[in-house]
Amino acid sequence: MRVGFIGAGRMGGPMIARLVAAGHPVRALARNAETRAALLAVGAAAAASLEEVARDAQVLIVCVFSDDQVREICLDTPLLAHLPTGALVLVHTTGSPDTAVAVATAATTRGIGVVDAPVSGGPHDIATGTLTVFLGGADAHRNTATDVLRAYADPILPVGRLGDGQRVKLVNNVLFAAQIGLVAEAVRLGTHLGVAESALLAALPHASSSGNALTRIAAKGSVAEFRFSAGEFLRKDIAVANAVITALGAELGLLEAAIRAGSTQSTSANPNA
Repeated sequence: MRVGFIGAGRMGGPMIARLVAAGHPVRALARNAETRAALLAVGAAAAASLEEVARDAQVLIVCVFSDDQVREICLDTPLLAHLPTGALVLVHTTGSPDTAVAVATAATTRGIGVVDAPVSGGPHDIATGTLTVFLGGADAHRNTATDVLRAYADPILPVGRLGDGQRVKLVNNVLFAAQIGLVAEAVRLGTHLGVAESALLAALPHASSSGNALTRIAAKGSVAEFRFSAGEFLRKDIAVANAVITALGAELGLLEAAIRAGSTQSTSANPNA
């Protein structure tokens, strides 16, 4: 399947490599010589413009950093006008469910489908084909997306209608941030009890209190170090979640308290910086 790709960065780069290895011709946006060289090295074509990326693409994958960037690329440029009728836009970027709907509204007039497909995992998961994807959209569009996503994702989880991928991912990230807050509070408790953070993080992943957040923090060596490495991504996604929840007139409840604990405990700058 011919794939256009926007966002050949930390996550997009290994996705492109896996897509090419799976036999999909890929043309990706390259705005600098370094990106162009990286694309050519894995067998992808490098495009200098959005128009060139979209041309003849059966699936267009958007994997940029923020929700605002998705809106700018898909709604504030003529990108959709350059896609062929029947193409599918697949949005990996975590953001508001309203953005997926807005892109779909703009795309429908041209007979273009849209799915939201936010991910959980990192480049190492992409490299092994084990990235988790929350996939929202119409059945036919999800089926088309799955044919491409199999190159680097497993499990691919159909979670409902368009926008539901984002809703599930936002819940996931809020819960993850709350778990980080609980680990930070546990470290604070351990300190009061006279136990070093390093000792706690070496021991607890082997006990009943273990979980994904704890093991990932332990791998970094401290709550502060983990938050330094992941904080930018978490802050962005929690801000989106807060905006969505506020618009609904709802609250995060106990989750908010745990997140706040994580943001105020062990959040000093990287000691190696």
